This record gives sequence, structure tokens and C-alpha cells, in this order.
Amino acid sequence: MAKKTLLVTGSDGQLGSEFQEIASYYPDFTFLFANSKRLDITDQQAVSDFFETNNIDYCINCAAYTQVDQAETDQELAYAVNVTGVANLAAACKEQNAILIHISTDFVFDGSQTRPYTETDSPNPINYYGKTKYLGEQEIAKTLSNHYIIRTSWLYGKKGANFVKTILRLAAEKENLTVVNNQFGAPTNAEDLAKFILYLIQNSFDFGIYHLSNRTENQVSWYDFAKEILKLQKKTIPLLATNQKFGGVARPNYSVMSLEKTTRTNFRISHWKKSLEKYIKSYE
Repeated sequence: MAKKTLLVTGSDGQLGSEFQEIASYYPDFTFLFANSKRLDITDQQAVSDFFETNNIDYCINCAAYTQVDQAETDQELAYAVNVTGVANLAAACKEQNAILIHISTDFVFDGSQTRPYTETDSPNPINYYGKTKYLGEQEIAKTLSNHYIIRTSWLYGKKGANFVKTILRLAAEKENLTVVNNQFGAPTNAEDLAKFILYLIQNSFDFGIYHLSNRTENQVSWYDFAKEILKLQKKTIPLLATNQKFGGVARPNYSVMSLEKTTRTNFRISHWKKSLEKYIKSYE
């Protein structure tokens, strides 16, 4: 049987680089890694030409504009990457009969619920970043009947900036830290997300939307997340809780996602503290 060719866009980013790390463990796949220099997804002709040349079976779209605060003022670029770029990939996948796997976010929700969001709950983004991610989802649904959309939250990986690295850096620079305690969600280790995506491909599960974060018994706040990071690194710096808004842009106060549908695939979802501990050990 011929190997399936998997294109990973945004391959130098936080999630894309995780695929590069684990690719050798999946010999049944041929991986094509494309960063923004190799493939600018906002360029429709470039995307079309790339797909025609490379005979792609699956496109895993890790390319995204993820700067939540900057998106409010840099709307043109955020829209180009998160909406136009996604539309270009969807059109190329349709033309070449490839399957698109797109990464979306918990920020498509407004945070007004008090129970975990399911895949069928109605999105209602409250910032421009969330709006562009939801519009990207709609572009895919409009163009492709066969696709996967994976919504994730609070992602951290070995490459690029993330909350874990920020807390560790600040702990080394400051005498104390203040972290918000009234915004709730669930952390996600990028390696776990990458493995779930490849698991979906290997097992040909039903197309549609899936939620994937690490498992939590209860809702986790950014304060809880920071506390666990410092504990694992044996940092004794005072950590103070605040209800002051995190960042300058509106964010959902509650964006915990239901893992019920994903759990039915029998993929083993790691507990957030276990995944964080594994990450911290690799970080040392």
C-alpha cells in the first residue's frame, strides 16, 4: 500500500514543530513540512501550485495568526492567515481530493456557559482573533464535506512562546508573580495534540469537529496552571491571584471544552498535570 502524504503547514510553529519531532515514529506516512517561506497560504496561486506538484493526501493546517491582542489592530493580516489562507487550503484540497485537518480554538466561544462546550454548541467569538478562527471554520464547511476541525486550548509546546515559558522566565526575573484566577479553561500539550491528529488519520474516524485538550477533573484557571508550573520547577517565588483581566482584549471567562466525543475514539487523553510534568522534564 502506498504511503499517505501529509502536508504540515506552519511547520516551524508550536504545533508544526511537534510533528517534525515525532514524524520518524510514523513510517507509514510521508511528511511534507512547509513553513511560511516555503508555502504562503495567503497566496492562492502558490497553494494551488504546491498541491498540484506534491500529490497530497492530507493537509494538516498548523499555520495561524495567534496573537490575540495584536489581532485587534493587525486585522488585515489576522484575516489573511486565519480566513483567506484557510479558504485557499480548502479550495486546493477540494481540487486535489485531499483531506483538510484544521486547527481551531476555544476562543470561538464567548465564555458565557458554565458547562463544558461541546462540538455542537454555537460559537460566538468576543474578540477579533476568535472571529477570524470561526470564519475559517465556516470557509472549510462551505467548501469541503470531508474535513476535520480540531479545536484546542491553552496550547504549549517546545518551540515558540507560550504561557509555560513565560511563567518560568518571569519567575527568574521577578520577586513575585500575579496571575489571573477568574478565567477557566484547559491546558494542551502540543505533542498530545499532534498525536491525536495522526491517530484520527490512522483510524479514519468520522469527519467533523473534535475538541482536544488535556484532561482536567475540574476547571483550571491561569493561576492554577501557573501554580503547577512553579511547583514542578520547584520555584518558591510568591504567586498572587488576581481577578484583573488577562491581556488587553476580551477573552472568554470560561472556555472548557467537552472531551466526550474525542474520548469515544478511544484516544488516550493525558491528564493536564501529567502532560505538563513530562513537558517540564524535557524543558530542563
